[in-house]
Amino acid sequence: MQQVLLEILGLPELPGGPTGPTGVTGATGATGVTGDTGPTGPTGVTGATGATGVTGDTGPTGATGVPGATGPIGPTGATGDTGSTGATGVTGAAGPTGATGVTGDTGATGATGPTGTTQTALYAVNTTGPTIITTGATGVTGDTGATRATGPTGTTQTALYAVNTTGPTIITTGATGVTGDTGATGATGPTGPTQTALYAGNTTGPTIITVLGGTNIALPSNQNINGFTPNGSNDTFTVQQTGKYYITYQINTTVALLVSARLFLNGATVIPGSIQSPVISTTFISNTLIVNLTAGNTISLQLFGAIVTAILIGGGATGASLTIIRLS
Repeated sequence: MQQVLLEILGLPELPGGPTGPTGVTGATGATGVTGDTGPTGPTGVTGATGATGVTGDTGPTGATGVPGATGPIGPTGATGDTGSTGATGVTGAAGPTGATGVTGDTGATGATGPTGTTQTALYAVNTTGPTIITTGATGVTGDTGATRATGPTGTTQTALYAVNTTGPTIITTGATGVTGDTGATGATGPTGPTQTALYAGNTTGPTIITVLGGTNIALPSNQNINGFTPNGSNDTFTVQQTGKYYITYQINTTVALLVSARLFLNGATVIPGSIQSPVISTTFISNTLIVNLTAGNTISLQLFGAIVTAILIGGGATGASLTIIRLS
């Protein structure tokens, strides 16, 4: 402390005696001017994170960014409930009248009614004798009598008036004779045509790959067959009786196609008049014809003329059908 005071007063250092006891600490002097700030020391270890402060107010929304690429489509949601049925549409025009069916067998003759009573009468005049008929003067017309009640209706009388001027011959009709025995039954007439007919369709909606040379159409649905034999594929039918036949067919596809249809005979010949070749794409083809067929002939319905994939309508609707009826 002494050395410090000497330095402050500018006095020379005294020769050193023994250091006396430290005096009482004087009052703290006034704080000197603050010195320049020393260089910043190294950063201390980061203290523990304080508690999170209260969240401030939300700032204004920033500008919308550029839309990102569309993500993949998600799985299809469950089907919603079916809506109520719409109003019924206007009824379409009536289709063409179908071909007249074969006339059915004649019914049995009804029982004969009872025979009425025959009234036989005869009026005859002989002109060979002196018969004179004199007519007197007409008397005065009497008063009209009272109208009487109408009598019962009389039975019908069958009468004969005949005059014989050649002689006094009188003919009277005798009582009706006993009915004679029934005559022998006549020979049986020729047997009429049997009810030979075929109907076969396809309601399953199949896919048919058509080739240039022709592809048979299977007809397994709603078959009603009498007098024909189908093969195992139901696309070829064998005729059992020779005769004249009425044939009609139709084909309905789901989309319009430019393809032809025909009936194939015995797997090798086109039946004349059976080809239908539309000039524009269509979903409906049909044809009707009458032909002579022989027992043992086979018939098939085909699509041909272009390499296409034809899908027939289905779901119970008729995608194709063939009808054959024996006329005679």
